[in-house]
Amino acid sequence: MTDLRIFTEPQQGASYDQLLAVARATEDLGFDAFFRSDHYLAMGGDGLPGPTDAWTTLAGLARETSRIKLGTLVSSVTYRHPGILAIQVAQVDQMSGGRAELGLGAGWFQREHEAYGIPFPEKRFGLLEEQLAVITGLWSTPEGETFDFDGEHYRLVDSPALPKPVQSPVPVLVGGNGPRRTPALAARFASEYNAAFPEIEDIPKRFAAVRSACEEIGRRPDDLRYSAALVLCVGKDEAEFRRRAEAIGREPDELREHGVAGTVDEAVATLNGMVAAGADRVYLQVLDLADLDHMELVAREVAPQLDR
Repeated sequence: MTDLRIFTEPQQGASYDQLLAVARATEDLGFDAFFRSDHYLAMGGDGLPGPTDAWTTLAGLARETSRIKLGTLVSSVTYRHPGILAIQVAQVDQMSGGRAELGLGAGWFQREHEAYGIPFPEKRFGLLEEQLAVITGLWSTPEGETFDFDGEHYRLVDSPALPKPVQSPVPVLVGGNGPRRTPALAARFASEYNAAFPEIEDIPKRFAAVRSACEEIGRRPDDLRYSAALVLCVGKDEAEFRRRAEAIGREPDELREHGVAGTVDEAVATLNGMVAAGADRVYLQVLDLADLDHMELVAREVAPQLDR
């Protein structure tokens, strides 16, 4: 079964109420999950009405939805201490009845750190490795026992490792473009590996690297889910596709090359190609959050034709 998930970029300009409308449409239309980026600064444009915090948003949505999974693609290790993030995600998991998922990455957008006074160390991969160890360690510590960690970047002493999430474990997503270190981290800590905006022809190679990393440490490669995130821009005909491309400021030819884009038949062909390449789920990056008809078209015309 291949899941279709809605993925949003609220730093480009979205209020909580707009995100709630998209999340409710995600649920009503039968998509599997609502995910959002974790950024604080627009990448072009004025970003009005301003950023929303990812885990504050997901906490609200946890109480206003009932079925869909809720998560980040991805939270940056530079934003939150891992002990605090473990508490936040566990609480959202409780608030949602066990629907939270954590995507975690090393971070890359230096300008947003400068804009909001967030430290941005030059080397962050070690932070990511230790945060994954701390967060998964806290969650997996049995009740009544304590958790200790003494790393280069973080030190925890006699932590009660509370609260516990509903899920055991909470799904953890690791993604990235690195050919060696990222697959190794995914194999050690993740329940899902995500290829974010890859060249479509590179997807099998990305997945194969993670499978190989799993085998190297004695983990079954099929224990992980494999996914990719691509921009979404689909029309019922060529004219509608081009109108939607213009609305998000992208060129039609470029979208067809790099995204799930074009007419319904083209979108179906692209997604079925990803299924054939081993994708268990696809994150559809929705950039025009006011265009709920776009999501409805995909749910009604595209999703039923997928190879599952």
